Amino acid sequence: MQRNKKGCESLPGIMVLAALTGLLFIAGCDNGHGQQPGPPPLPEVAAVTIAAQRVELTTELPGRTSPYRVAEIRPQVNGIIQKRLFREGSDVEAGQLLYQIDPAPFQVALDSARASLGKARANLPSIRLRAQRYKELLTDKAVSRQDYDDAAAAVDQAKAEIEYWKTQVEAARINLGYTKVLAPISGRIGRSSVTDGALVTAYQAASLATIQQLDPIYVDVTQSSAELLRLKRNLETGRLSADGENGKTVRILLEDGTRYQLEGQLQFREVTVDPATGSYTVRIVVPNPDHLLLPGMFVRAVIQEGIAEQAILVAQQGVSRNSKGEAIALVVDDTDKVEQRTLTLDRAIGNQWLVTSGLSAGERLIVEGVMKVRPGMPVRVVPLDNPQSGSESIYKDVDQVPPTSTVPVDSKTVNEDPSASSQPKQAQ
Repeated sequence: MQRNKKGCESLPGIMVLAALTGLLFIAGCDNGHGQQPGPPPLPEVAAVTIAAQRVELTTELPGRTSPYRVAEIRPQVNGIIQKRLFREGSDVEAGQLLYQIDPAPFQVALDSARASLGKARANLPSIRLRAQRYKELLTDKAVSRQDYDDAAAAVDQAKAEIEYWKTQVEAARINLGYTKVLAPISGRIGRSSVTDGALVTAYQAASLATIQQLDPIYVDVTQSSAELLRLKRNLETGRLSADGENGKTVRILLEDGTRYQLEGQLQFREVTVDPATGSYTVRIVVPNPDHLLLPGMFVRAVIQEGIAEQAILVAQQGVSRNSKGEAIALVVDDTDKVEQRTLTLDRAIGNQWLVTSGLSAGERLIVEGVMKVRPGMPVRVVPLDNPQSGSESIYKDVDQVPPTSTVPVDSKTVNEDPSASSQPKQAQ
């Protein structure tokens, strides 16, 4: 009896617990059917507004240095080198004595020519007097006409002999002067191919030494003739404008990549194209007061092509390639939808592309979050984190560094909300 009584007492509690459980289940079902799921969030992308800017377009050409003037020293008379009078590798001045050739035989030849000239001059008075006497006797018919003609011819012959020995004296004097080998130009002289006591011959094939003028110095670079045609076409169509005197200024990059401190001047462009390479030579004159540039050194010359007044530069990270290899980019239109553009690229300037067609100023180019969107999709544009980073390297060849236009950023909000600065990174 006691056991049945206990069972009857616990029955109301069980029923209350079951009722509460049912109510909770019904409430849960009502909540699930009454709330509808919201639309998915729009993908976020970071974009920059394209702005036209003034850009100096340059081309970098390889080349080598060559001396401004070169003089190979050769003897002009035969003889023995008595002494070398310069230090190899030093700077010499025009007219400086370099070698002394034994002058003794040439001094003898000069003295002999002078003696012969004196002899010819001494014979002239007696021959002239004989001709005068024959002329007086001819009027009295004391001498024949033939004798007089011979005497007159002897006078002319004596005068000619005097002139001949004058030239011999001058030749001997010149040869004696050639025993002093002088520097024809100022510059730096190289090593000597002969020593004291060496026998040299006039106008020999091997030079005694070489003098090179290094300040200024030439830089000869080569450029494709196709590039020349493209440049002329751009200037004619107005895509580029010449920069007057500044267009002749050339920057030099040394073979280790550093920039040479002085700028050169474009002197001329060769008028003949090499048929083997399809290129022509451009010569540049570069100041070289410290003789840092040596002949034969490899350098690169940065030559200005012209000024693009309305150039479009875009970040390289915003440009990709399709399956055909064409350059493409994604932009956000006025309705915040993605649109794909096919671009024509001219060249890379720093870490940006110079675009000739496909984009225009004022359009918004997607640079982050490209992999999350497709053409036609609506997107939400967020500020680009630190859009000015790397601007120095970007605008190395730009005459003016314009501000990069992006979607406005509330700096106060960014500073207060740490998540705001990470949004562009999530857009990647």
